[in-house]
Amino acid sequence: CDSLCVYLPSTVVLIRSMCLYNQDTGLYYDRYLREVIEVLETDPHFREKLQTANTEDIKNGRLSKELDLVGHHVRTRLDELKRQEMSRLRMLLKAKLDSLQIDHASMLKQFEHLDPHNQNTFEAKDLELLISTATKDLENYDAERHEEFKRYEMLKEHERREYLRGLDQEKREAEEKRMEELKDKHRHHPKVNVPGSVAQLREVWQETDGLDPHEFNPKTFFKLHDTNGDGLLDEQELEALFTKELEKVYNSKNEEDDMMEMEEERLRMREHVMKNVDANKDRLVTMEEFLKSTQKREFNNPREWETLDDTKPVYTEAELQRFEAELKDKEEELKRRAETLRQEQDLLHERGKALDAQRKEYQQAVLEMSQRQNEQPAAADAKQPPTGPHGELQFHQETNKLEDQGTVHAGKCSLRWIRANDVFLGPVRSILHVRGSAYGGRCLWALGAWLMCAFSFLSEVKTPVEQEADTPNNLPAEPPQNLPTHT
Repeated sequence: CDSLCVYLPSTVVLIRSMCLYNQDTGLYYDRYLREVIEVLETDPHFREKLQTANTEDIKNGRLSKELDLVGHHVRTRLDELKRQEMSRLRMLLKAKLDSLQIDHASMLKQFEHLDPHNQNTFEAKDLELLISTATKDLENYDAERHEEFKRYEMLKEHERREYLRGLDQEKREAEEKRMEELKDKHRHHPKVNVPGSVAQLREVWQETDGLDPHEFNPKTFFKLHDTNGDGLLDEQELEALFTKELEKVYNSKNEEDDMMEMEEERLRMREHVMKNVDANKDRLVTMEEFLKSTQKREFNNPREWETLDDTKPVYTEAELQRFEAELKDKEEELKRRAETLRQEQDLLHERGKALDAQRKEYQQAVLEMSQRQNEQPAAADAKQPPTGPHGELQFHQETNKLEDQGTVHAGKCSLRWIRANDVFLGPVRSILHVRGSAYGGRCLWALGAWLMCAFSFLSEVKTPVEQEADTPNNLPAEPPQNLPTHT
């Protein structure tokens, strides 16, 4: 804990400097770290405490207690930032661990830059954890950058070999010759001074500051390049001093110059200066440390800086082979995933076709139902007789004709029945008048003759339906006129 607390004040200064220059710390909680520092900086009292805090203030918790004295709006904003960070971490865990059915609350304990037990408010413990974790992570940041560059170089060499392997012998030889010429062209550059040496600082003094190199003053130089005026040279301010040296070797317009190598070279130069100047290893250079470094023998050493081209490769052949094996395994895994995705895509395509066909069937069914619904009111309207302008019913000509024919048939049938009535009732009346007379036998004979004529007449009478089937004017003959008469 003591060794860690030594770095805490400098870490706060380093983070404040990074926020000022808007530079990425490379930490996965970089945004949270920046926002907390920026909010604390808005409180004048706490900003002063951050600038003057020492190791003892952090060890005994005095700096954390100052958090209770900040304004209400600052504490409210800090609480909000912590809730946002907790929500972000939960989302990260959910994306990774949903399929494993693991308790997310317990997994939050693996994050060391905040207190997972208190998920709603920002307290003094959160500040301590944030500063200490950032210090520890930043110490490993340079090593991670070196490892990332090594993988980049191995990938570049792997691609170069694969490219040459795909060419025929003649083209391969020509391409290898061209690559060697580019390497030789890159190696021919002006002398690069050792970072932090008097030659390198005087060159910056002359070309960047525009001052006479013979009047070089280390104390004045320090103040000129302490851009934020905090009395310290942080890593960003130091790296800015190496720009002139790097421009001697790298140019983004040249094909032979790799800008990723330039950033690795910048990191190597800064580590070299920190190793020789930063006496207390707090990743910051004070005025006292800088002035002491100018009195060392190495400060006046005129030797040339060895660039990446002059040193041995950052990887071995065995490391390259392991890297290529990893690439091959990843390539096979990607092929399997691609095949799985292709099969899923085909399945989805087939399902899409089936759904499209089903959709068309549903549309056709809906169309037919709509047509049927439209036809039903039209049929109902057709069954109703038309009306006139005043609402009276109107009939078609065919309907009137049928009605006229029915009337004719009914009239004819009525006429026949009237005649039958006369024929039938006449003899009956005669029988009633002459009953008991001497002529009774003769009247019975007349009655029998009448019945035979009546039955013959009635058998010729037809219904209107039968008249429709027969030809017109097919009326039965008149009743016989020679029937026996009665007295």
